[in-house]
Amino acid sequence: MKLDQTLKSMRKLNGWTQEQLAKRVGLKRSLIGAYEEGRAEPKIESLLAFSKLFNLSIDDMISGKVGGSKLILKDNNRLAGNKLRVLAVPIDSETNKEKVSLVPVKAAAGYLGGYGDIDFVEALPQFSLPMPEISSEETRRVFQIQGDSMLPFLPGSYLISSYLQDWSKIQTGELYIFLTQEDGIVFKRAKNHIIETGEIELISDNSIYKPYRVSVEDILEVWKVEGNIQFDLSKQNSSDNIINQLEVLQREVRSLRSALEKNVA
Repeated sequence: MKLDQTLKSMRKLNGWTQEQLAKRVGLKRSLIGAYEEGRAEPKIESLLAFSKLFNLSIDDMISGKVGGSKLILKDNNRLAGNKLRVLAVPIDSETNKEKVSLVPVKAAAGYLGGYGDIDFVEALPQFSLPMPEISSEETRRVFQIQGDSMLPFLPGSYLISSYLQDWSKIQTGELYIFLTQEDGIVFKRAKNHIIETGEIELISDNSIYKPYRVSVEDILEVWKVEGNIQFDLSKQNSSDNIINQLEVLQREVRSLRSALEKNVA
């Protein structure tokens, strides 16, 4: 594999367009196209930028020997998990097992840009989850959530999630963490429309927020939520009260709307 093929393959593994790759390395899209088609050779500064971005040595990029990468390659088709993509996973040097990374709220904004960067992932807090319900054979990540769209899941809660490789297995009504190009990290219930339209419908538990659909082309990662860690238990009652008040308010609004429609008629 030559350099042009390496660049094209690594770009596709990450799910990037030529424009997105160009922005990440500070080049024009037309140059990326020229490199991938073999019409131009990158300067040393560009090679260094590609080397850092893909976590590959320049020699490996030129020769195509990408097996030495610290990134773990996992199957993940845009529709059904059949194509390769890059998932950065930290490995414990002593046990040679995968560690669980924590994505706190303060790191969530940077996760969209750094999810495929092993240096970014290794900089996240890491720990193990020695619980009988949690298999050590699966890749897991813990996401801290914010906002009220998924009440009674409280802002600040931590969601234990496992990496979902095959998106066709997304189950309607189940909880997932989605990483999307538009909104970054999103915690929602899912409704699977992949077969019909190539989309996933994202649904909030808080009925004030309307469901919306996301194309699988815009999804970068999917994590199935398996558990919830919450520390401030005193907030649970207040969140229940808020939900009850919102439901009462919605009923009142519907009643007023109905009355207005009757008067107009």
